[in-house]
Amino acid sequence: MSLSPSPRRPSRGPRRRSLFASAAGAAGAALLVGCTGGSGSGESGGGPSDAERARARAARDSAELAARYEAVIAAHPGLAERLGPLRDGVVRHAEAFGGARASSPAVSGTASAASPSVSARAAGPGGDSGDSGDSGDSGVVPADEKGALALLAGAERKLADRRARALLDVPGELARLLASVAAAGAAHVFLLTEG
Repeated sequence: MSLSPSPRRPSRGPRRRSLFASAAGAAGAALLVGCTGGSGSGESGGGPSDAERARARAARDSAELAARYEAVIAAHPGLAERLGPLRDGVVRHAEAFGGARASSPAVSGTASAASPSVSARAAGPGGDSGDSGDSGDSGVVPADEKGALALLAGAERKLADRRARALLDVPGELARLLASVAAAGAAHVFLLTEG
């Protein structure tokens, strides 16, 4: 009974080194942005600043990702123990960006079947951005657990990549938060694909 995977198994996802390298790169970019940018509070104008819009989008994306986790947990209750902590982390990310606290019935094990609204939200973050390259954007949770995990990993990967790209466009504090959450998303991808 070996606890470690066979060294010759084919790679199904990103390697650990590439995940950690991308997380380190995101954190490094955040440090550079944090050192060169101002506080972001000196902007004038009547509408929301770019930083406020970026923060609101990040909160919305995290809330949508949490809804995707809820849909997968509702469709595959056997994954609740494995996905619950990841979903809770995503909820905390939404809160850190200023999003509202979401209830967690699926994680506590008291969830019923997924409602149509949860299934519709299962398409997750980025549904309106035109990034429909993955087949997992249909909003339907796959019937098999492996496919459902791949759906979540793809959503986490796309969101972490989008957040890493956004680092250069936001002020220091928000850039550091985005970098941290992008790194956590990369870790979630690893846990979903290799864990």
